[in-house]
Amino acid sequence: MPNPKRRHSKARTGNRRAHDHLSAHSLAECPNCHWKKMPHRACPKCGFYKGREVVEVEDTK
Repeated sequence: MPNPKRRHSKARTGNRRAHDHLSAHSLAECPNCHWKKMPHRACPKCGFYKGREVVEVEDTK
């Protein structure tokens, strides 16, 4: 089994890891309550999806 002769430099390691960062989730605006939500999912605040209520959300006031 071959082994590396020399260690990789910090620059080479950093360049390899440059694309490993996490990106932020894209958010869509709910047309009913204008809350930011994940696309193609029911709104966690009002429970609406595609113009109709699909999830009952209890009031937490």
